[in-house]
Amino acid sequence: MLRQYELVERVKEYAPQADEALLNRAYVYTVQKHGTQKRASGDPYFSHPVEVAGLMTELKLDQQTIITALLHDTVEDTLATIEEIEKLFGPDVARLVDGVTKLSKIDVMTENERAAENLRKFLLAMSEDLRVLLVKLADRLHNMRTLHYIKKEDKRRRIARETMDIYAPLAERVGMYEYMREMQMLAFEQLEPEGYATITGRLAQIRSEEGGQVDAIALSIKQALAEAGLNVEVSGREKHPYSIWRKMAERHVTFEQITDIMAFRVLTDNVDECYKALGVLHQTWQMIPGRFKDYISTPKSNGYQSLHTALIFERSMRMEVQIRTRDMHRLNEFGLAAHWAYKQGGSRPDGQVGWLRDLIEIVDASHDAEELLENTKMAIYQDRIFAFTPKGALFQLPKGSTAVDFAYAVHTNLGNATVGAKINGRHMPLRTQLANGDVVEIIKSPTSEPQLSWLGFVVTGKARASIRRAVRAKERQEVSEIGAKLLDEIVGRLPGRIGKKAIDGAIQRLEMRDEEDLMFAIGSARLTDRQVMEALVPGSTAELPDDGEWAHTERAISIRGLTPGVGFELGECCHPVPGDRIVGIRRPDHKVEVHAIDCLTLANGADVDWLDLSWGERTTGAVGRLSLVLYNRPGTLAEVTQILATNRANVTNLQMVHRDEPFGTYEVDLEVSDLAHLTRIVSALRASEAVAEASRI
Repeated sequence: MLRQYELVERVKEYAPQADEALLNRAYVYTVQKHGTQKRASGDPYFSHPVEVAGLMTELKLDQQTIITALLHDTVEDTLATIEEIEKLFGPDVARLVDGVTKLSKIDVMTENERAAENLRKFLLAMSEDLRVLLVKLADRLHNMRTLHYIKKEDKRRRIARETMDIYAPLAERVGMYEYMREMQMLAFEQLEPEGYATITGRLAQIRSEEGGQVDAIALSIKQALAEAGLNVEVSGREKHPYSIWRKMAERHVTFEQITDIMAFRVLTDNVDECYKALGVLHQTWQMIPGRFKDYISTPKSNGYQSLHTALIFERSMRMEVQIRTRDMHRLNEFGLAAHWAYKQGGSRPDGQVGWLRDLIEIVDASHDAEELLENTKMAIYQDRIFAFTPKGALFQLPKGSTAVDFAYAVHTNLGNATVGAKINGRHMPLRTQLANGDVVEIIKSPTSEPQLSWLGFVVTGKARASIRRAVRAKERQEVSEIGAKLLDEIVGRLPGRIGKKAIDGAIQRLEMRDEEDLMFAIGSARLTDRQVMEALVPGSTAELPDDGEWAHTERAISIRGLTPGVGFELGECCHPVPGDRIVGIRRPDHKVEVHAIDCLTLANGADVDWLDLSWGERTTGAVGRLSLVLYNRPGTLAEVTQILATNRANVTNLQMVHRDEPFGTYEVDLEVSDLAHLTRIVSALRASEAVAEASRI
């Protein structure tokens, strides 16, 4: 463990202006607050924040970050408060400690409201200052280094899984590859102990059999480049066990079939020498087609720059070579941490990272905990491809992205207005998956709206969140319009004239935000007629029968406009219900068919007699048919049937007609009293999180 003077000396080496007294005070504060607390290893607990602070000094971060690392567990694990920290160490440190504490509370393995809210707060804190994330990554790395001291295997595996799924990809996204690789190695050892032991054993065997082969190949590369007049540094290493394991799983091959288990790095003085070195290597050894990548001209989203190639060495041995400048290497290994340490003032990267801006937009667009966590994970943890606009602007997207994902990556408004796309100059379907280097031109229309079906093929969290938000906004508008019509009907039953004053009073009594909120509540059947009437005119429902006095009765249907005794049948194509405007079609030797006026069947009835019909007074109900698109997840049907029961609708038929993951399309026949009853049911269904679409057939 670092001693107090050693930590201060480390900081003073690269930041002579650092406040030595403040650093000493922070060290003493964390030792006092953690007191006699112990870690699983038996070491004093304060050894952990001290080691995390040591990791921050290796990255040459400023004194506020070092102090935050020393204090990052005090609020969560001791009696210290953010207010006390602000008083002693200033508002910047207090804000950073608060951000790290929020991330510590996130339980990403249980997708619940608390996890989502903590994640939301952390992303916002991280967008303001990326040092929050840097401290948390160092905290997790040190915890992984001491994970083997935890006795319970299930706890070790849970922490390892969380590290593999969450923190290692986060480290990769901010370019901290050294942290990412070590986290993956330590997590892999816990999650796949047999695989880890097998691969490390085979690597040790190869090492003993081949001797110093890695050093010999590195020397050969350096000599070839030196003969071309290039003064470079060359280093080699075996790929780490997790990288080999993942390659075996992805390619479905054995260890013996993995030929490129060695990787070499060439460091040059400038970019021109990088490309010259690449040419020399390709002339000296055979290049493996399809394995060359130029991340210098098209850097990764985290700023990573390098040339990657694969060569065939002696005896058909394959090897991977990375070529970069020394400056690139420093920034590549420690990413945004290196940017923070070596750049000054306004050039620091806080809040300027594209993927981080996308995360903040996802936070705003996500509707609930499950959606937020799903979309955030999609945005952070996927491999990338590169695509271009016609003007040459570069966008990085997850593998499997489509033209719609690309449109939303450019701008949310462009995604919402998308109607078509050209990929490399050719019109292609919107669901077409993009390949590396594609040039994508989005065709838009001011009248276009996002389609729910797009959720079946988009892969980016930003696109999914934006589509869902737009669809919900449209559905809310439709439900509110229905609510306004239903309100007119309710108002008609009240004595006297109802004006804006009464509506404002109802909004206040019902604790609504505004008139649109009231209309939505009425349209989605969250309020009963009785509740609305009572809110508009208190006391007006005293003489009305109780809402609970309802029971199913037999339906009765009578039609005006027919000769007495003439048989009729309601159209199976449109399922008219009382309240619909209806007409009849009379064919020889057939019953009169009763259809809704807007039924498509009527367009084919030009050669038959039409009858002008209306509903008779004895009509008490009919069967309406709905088409429902439901999310395929547990509990969906139960939620839908609960809505139908709450709205007093009897189901006479329920049938799945189509399955298109993640949706299922159903047709439902319902006994309803009239059109208003059916409309209210549709509104209630559209307001449900279980229902993607609800419409009348």
